Amino acid sequence: MSAAIPSAVRQYFTSIRAAVAGLELFLGDRNSPLYRNTVVGEVIVPYLARLKASVTCWENRIGFVEQFRIARAESGFPTFQNVLELENDRQSADKRLASIPAADALREEMVDFILRHKAFPEALQSRMAERLYLEQIRKGDIFSPFILPETIRVAVNPKTMRPYYVVSWGAFDGSQTLPMVYMATIEDSSENIVGMLVTRDGKLNPEVDIPLPVGGLLNPELASRFDDFASKHSAYSLTPATIATTLDRDFPELHPKQLRRIVLGPFYSAGITENNEKINEILSKVRKAENAWLLTWTVQEVFSKAERPAKRGFWSSTQAQEEFHIDTDDLEAARMGVSAYEKHALVPHDAYQALYASGEAAEIFGDYKVHVISGNHVVSEV
Repeated sequence: MSAAIPSAVRQYFTSIRAAVAGLELFLGDRNSPLYRNTVVGEVIVPYLARLKASVTCWENRIGFVEQFRIARAESGFPTFQNVLELENDRQSADKRLASIPAADALREEMVDFILRHKAFPEALQSRMAERLYLEQIRKGDIFSPFILPETIRVAVNPKTMRPYYVVSWGAFDGSQTLPMVYMATIEDSSENIVGMLVTRDGKLNPEVDIPLPVGGLLNPELASRFDDFASKHSAYSLTPATIATTLDRDFPELHPKQLRRIVLGPFYSAGITENNEKINEILSKVRKAENAWLLTWTVQEVFSKAERPAKRGFWSSTQAQEEFHIDTDDLEAARMGVSAYEKHALVPHDAYQALYASGEAAEIFGDYKVHVISGNHVVSEV
């Protein structure tokens, strides 16, 4: 990166890189709460890798682009404009790379410039940063505004004799600047799919080769429509119950039994974010800047408690309909439109000590499950 990059920006990238690495460490621990149901942990990992790649790209990008904006008062993540710019640059990367000299040639030019001018070759350094950025971005494994669904598991419900899929997709919400991961468990009653995938004894047909993960919904007749549905119904402003109910209504053959949404953020970084004055004030007292951060995330879940069967009459008919459970006894669950939810907070040991010493830890963490990073270990339920 160029020497002209402000120290605050450098600190932000140091913090967010440490936070993503810490979350990777947490997910890699089979004893972590997300591995009580192994699918949740496994689903998040590839999306986290995409977020990590995006952070690397943004870091390289500021080596040749002057402006970089963070949603300082909201999520603490880079603004949605930055997400869109990565996506646009990804599509034009090959064309732009063709006009930039190879990395070795740029290095030779930089050495020659230093020897001849006794000065730092800022223009060449900027070109090198752009090349590194474009080489990274064209790989395409970034956290895009919308990441297409894929089927990651297939099984059969022996009670209904239907196959069911675990499908995941991702979205970066533009209004709240929050990266989100969705996963849904969906039964499929399409006659041709049931006939192909389910044996007479209610098992998955071993003769059908399914090379998981499969891009899109496993049912090819519905895959394109499902992609379109997911892209239009992944906004943070929509509750999981609304998304699941709409999916149930729009696809008579699909029966969503469970929908989870993992919302990453807000992210707090000392001296950078302004989303919580009390947290930022305490974090600013942490001795090492790379440990002065706090990452939160929420796992939201809505599940079906029953399925009302389809009715076919002489004058009218109705399709099968799921009855989704909403925990109305919990005001927060009712507000979120979910059956259940979990709030998590990940924090370095130094920062946790500062928060604890302030006497504010109980108020700050409230109903969050706290996970503290200490070295290469994560201690949960502090």
